Amino acid sequence: MTEENLNPEEGESRPEVEEVAQQPSRDPAPSPEGDEPEVAGAAESPEAPGVEAGAGAGADELTVTKMELEERTLDLQRLQAEFLNYKRRVERDRELLRENATYAALTPIIDVLDTIDRAREHEPLEGGFKATAEQLERVVAGLGLVKFGEVGDAFDPTVHEALSHIGTDAEVEVTTCKVIAKAGYKIGDRVVRAAQVLVVDPA
Repeated sequence: MTEENLNPEEGESRPEVEEVAQQPSRDPAPSPEGDEPEVAGAAESPEAPGVEAGAGAGADELTVTKMELEERTLDLQRLQAEFLNYKRRVERDRELLRENATYAALTPIIDVLDTIDRAREHEPLEGGFKATAEQLERVVAGLGLVKFGEVGDAFDPTVHEALSHIGTDAEVEVTTCKVIAKAGYKIGDRVVRAAQVLVVDPA
């Protein structure tokens, strides 16, 4: 039982207060030198996965769109080139068709023109025959039929047909057309009939 001390003045007893030894407070151990305390929220949080996925999807769509645009551009250029080639072929075929039709129509007339030339060699044309001959020559010339072959022309096997060699000539340096038996005719660069000639060689 705890002893009670009597207070003579108050006549009351007080319980004896036991002294309790105060223990020193235990502070937390200091952090190692150089370490800084972590601050909540200081580290940046990584981007949300949804944002990265959205950006990647947008880039993929842009790449696909560019590729499709390039493909469509190439297709358009190819179609344009094919159309231009087709147009050139059509124009070339049309010109060839026109030339063939003219060739077929004028070839028989060459014999008539030969007759007119032989008539001129005998005597000048007169009257209605002269007018008809000149009109016919104008018509065929308008259709593109060109007459060629003159005395003195250098012999060219691509446009001349040599019927005979009639000797040599000291005045010529190359084989030369000396006599034109029949004139030649051509349409453009196409020879309808080669000129039939007699030629001489250099002496």
